Amino acid sequence: MPTKIIEPPPLAPGTLRVIPVGGLGEIGRNMTVYEFDGKLLIVDAGVLFPEEHQPGVDLILPDFAPIRHRLDDVLGVVLTHGHEDHIGAVPYLLRLRSDIPLIGSTLTLALVEAKLKEHRIKPYTLGVREDQSEQIGPFHLEFVAVNHSIPDALAVAITTPAGRVLHTGDFKMDQLPLDDRITDLRAFSRLGEAGIDLFLPDSTNADVPGFTPLEREIGPVLENVISRARKKVVVASFSSHVHRVQQVLDAAAAAHRKVAFMGRSMVRNMNIAAELGYLRVPEGILVDAKRASDVPDDQIVYMSTGSQGEPMAVLARMANLEHQVEIGEGDTVILASSLIPGNENAVYRVIDGLTKLGARVVHKGNAKVHVSGHAAAGELLYCYNILRPKNVLPVHGEHRHLFASADLAIQTGVPPRNVILGEDGTVVDLRDGVATVVGQLDLGYVYVDGSTVGSITDADLKDRRVLAEEGFISVFCAVDFTTGQCVVGPEIQSRGFAEDDSVFDDVRPQIVRALIDAAANGTPDQHAYSQAVRRTVGRWVNTRHRRRPMIVPVVIEA
Repeated sequence: MPTKIIEPPPLAPGTLRVIPVGGLGEIGRNMTVYEFDGKLLIVDAGVLFPEEHQPGVDLILPDFAPIRHRLDDVLGVVLTHGHEDHIGAVPYLLRLRSDIPLIGSTLTLALVEAKLKEHRIKPYTLGVREDQSEQIGPFHLEFVAVNHSIPDALAVAITTPAGRVLHTGDFKMDQLPLDDRITDLRAFSRLGEAGIDLFLPDSTNADVPGFTPLEREIGPVLENVISRARKKVVVASFSSHVHRVQQVLDAAAAAHRKVAFMGRSMVRNMNIAAELGYLRVPEGILVDAKRASDVPDDQIVYMSTGSQGEPMAVLARMANLEHQVEIGEGDTVILASSLIPGNENAVYRVIDGLTKLGARVVHKGNAKVHVSGHAAAGELLYCYNILRPKNVLPVHGEHRHLFASADLAIQTGVPPRNVILGEDGTVVDLRDGVATVVGQLDLGYVYVDGSTVGSITDADLKDRRVLAEEGFISVFCAVDFTTGQCVVGPEIQSRGFAEDDSVFDDVRPQIVRALIDAAANGTPDQHAYSQAVRRTVGRWVNTRHRRRPMIVPVVIEA
């Protein structure tokens, strides 16, 4: 896989350039840029949610560097479906140019428009559906129905004079989906007969053998768990998982329970889905969250966010007794989602907290309350055999998923030299049926921290981790810059390192000597004295205490 930064050459005439900006080596930030004849088309613009080693970060965006100075060349953004890892970065992209057209299905556009409304952006949109074609500049787009864990998902075939690309977005091949909308393998077959020059498949479950279980198998399990619950029931899921919410509504109705939506995004998304007819709400079943406490515990189901252990989401606040809904003995909590890699510790902490409060916690590990929305290895093999692509660039997955998808492609007859294992920023040129890696851009994470975007760096996060794990020591000295004599201090304060300041009595004389030595060994300035203090304290604290706190020396001239 490319690791060395290689500047790509200018794009040759008649060549299609493909740059995955995000989604390779990670579950999230899905975004791919296509360029032909000086014009750009973007497929998806999603976010990645932070892990524990990224404290204080709210969201992680794709690096817009490849398009930041070419925004006028962007003809549109095709959105394959309405999950956050595919649409979450759209508001931040449209902050750079608000009139970039958004192209997607009815539900997808409704979800992203609601999100943009919060950012006070009114987008230009083009609604499309399966079997529809559009010509956007030099890009001919054909939209294909695919089945996923959210309705209205679309794959897109992109045709230019350089060849045809099929970009699946997220998909699986559930043959009995809840909305009766299957992945259109007939369209895949037609495209395969016409010729696929480059295939970009969803690889998230490429390392899972066989086939993804049917979504319909979840309904009876949820009905059984909810019907047997003695007190209140809380079901946590992704706020855009319309199919799962539908199953919860049906199970609650069968158990003669009311349902309250909890969490701002859950309420917003389900209202949109219901208004557009994608969510069928049984008459009289919904109750406002503010009035749900008036319903007896054995007659209520709370449908909430927080299935990934997010600290500020509803479920985590319930586990920490920081929410209006109090979890107690006899309650049932169902985590109806899969674990996104990196979230395991956070989720298990929430499970432990709920269990400690007396709740019965049902999750994928002990009951069949969730199935994946992504094609497993067996389904991908079908796709490779139907499409017979000339070249393959696996996307949407961590490295093990990309390797597994590549291996499946090779097993079905794609020549190994035509299977590209890329990273974010890998530049692929397609011409005359040949896909070639021509460069590797240096792309990084863009962190959203409160109201700031891109201001936080990896170095800042490292400092935050050090502060959280090792503590903080500040050293103040007023020094005669000529002799190195410490006139005032050293005054040492710490946070998160030691409660008793007497622990620093041993190092104070060492700091005084280090300052004098610094004066004797050259023509020191403030920086040189500060470095002498930092080295002395760092060496002492590492040797004596086996710690690496943040050390901040403050040296002024006496």
